Amino acid sequence: MRAAGGTPYAIPTGASDHPLGGLGFANRAYEVQAQERELGVFFDAVVVCGVTGGTQAGMIAGFAGQDRPRRVTGIDTSADPAGTRAQVRRIARGTAELIWSEGDLRDEEITLLEGWAGEKYGVPVQSTQDAIRLAGRTEETILDPVHQGKSMAALIDLVRDGDIPKDSNLLYAHLGGRPALNAYSGLFH
Repeated sequence: MRAAGGTPYAIPTGASDHPLGGLGFANRAYEVQAQERELGVFFDAVVVCGVTGGTQAGMIAGFAGQDRPRRVTGIDTSADPAGTRAQVRRIARGTAELIWSEGDLRDEEITLLEGWAGEKYGVPVQSTQDAIRLAGRTEETILDPVHQGKSMAALIDLVRDGDIPKDSNLLYAHLGGRPALNAYSGLFH
């Protein structure tokens, strides 16, 4: 590109670990706030998949700058929770500094839960497959086995175990991933 006179612009995986990587999802937090006002509801629990960090980090920063902040619970699907947690922390703080002057977030504002990723990234475990089937059967929701299936498995367990009260107004951030199902079609006969 440089040889042709152009200027390359590097975009990291997931477009997350970049100075502007969390801004889209920080904006999503403000969209959620507007929709809550319109619908007369408040989502007291927010669950999102955590891999490259931008989604969770942006939502943490966006919600922290609101008058009614709430916890954004990330579910590790990377099988590298320490790396994901560090990246979420870095992106969330950088995003908060961009959108509000008191951009210092406390570590306790960053929640990344482990236990549903399995041993390797991209390899679905039984709870992933069970969550995909349940969501498809009961909610007609398509989940992929790499990210959304694992985070939904966690969400199901968190509700079943009472960590998220059954009467909560819950926002589950579904991030797509549908094309990944093609690579795992052998799991679902």
